Amino acid sequence: MFSRPLVAIVDDDQSIREATSNLLQSAGFLTATFADAESFLTSSEPRAACLVADMRMPGMSGLQLHQHLIASGASIPTVLITAYPSDATRLRAREAGILCCLAKPFAPDELLECVRGALAGATPKS
Repeated sequence: MFSRPLVAIVDDDQSIREATSNLLQSAGFLTATFADAESFLTSSEPRAACLVADMRMPGMSGLQLHQHLIASGASIPTVLITAYPSDATRLRAREAGILCCLAKPFAPDELLECVRGALAGATPKS
């Protein structure tokens, strides 16, 4: 049976969460949305195949969430989105193993390309 990959979207901006979710759903992905990293970490949702996270959020940032997942052995291919792009942010993201770091507003095709790339590079679950 074919199952669609679940993409978790973590962003404190409700309009961004909804728009990103709608875009990904229209491309055939299942989505789950969360207002912050803590909600994602305590959720009972099935394990996400890809994570789209905002760089700046109250509490844990998207980069900190990615690093927390790696440290806990639950690494998920991650795409960071940010309204405050900088070379330093991109460098930190790349050094942490983030596939893409997109500036808001991003083109829909850019996000889809990043998510598809993240899923293509993901190792199969056992």
